[in-house]
Amino acid sequence: MHENEKKALSNARFEHAKECLDAAQNLLDSYNYKSAANRSYYAIFHAMRAVLAFDGIDMKHHSGIISEFRRLYIKTGIFDAKLSQIISILFDIRTESDYDDFFIISKQEVEEQIENAKYFLKEIERFLFTK
Repeated sequence: MHENEKKALSNARFEHAKECLDAAQNLLDSYNYKSAANRSYYAIFHAMRAVLAFDGIDMKHHSGIISEFRRLYIKTGIFDAKLSQIISILFDIRTESDYDDFFIISKQEVEEQIENAKYFLKEIERFLFTK
């Protein structure tokens, strides 16, 4: 894949991340907290995929994307370890909100996760603009 194709793929993935973040906010505003938590996670998931596009990496399993992002970008110091913490928290909340029938999440918790996702996307965007 040529560099311009990688850039186009990265841009498409990052746009998807921003759409998920917007959806999270809209779902929060309409009191759909579990769905808002889900979209917050997917915002950071697609942001990670946007970065990994430059390495020609994409995988079917979320764990693979997370593992590669951490290995290539967090463990090497390109991104702060705070992003790794955000990934863990949002992944766990997304999993519980999707699969635990009795999972309850508060408005405050969702607001915090949306703020975490916003921070994550800002850091990714800053990186992508240097590419």
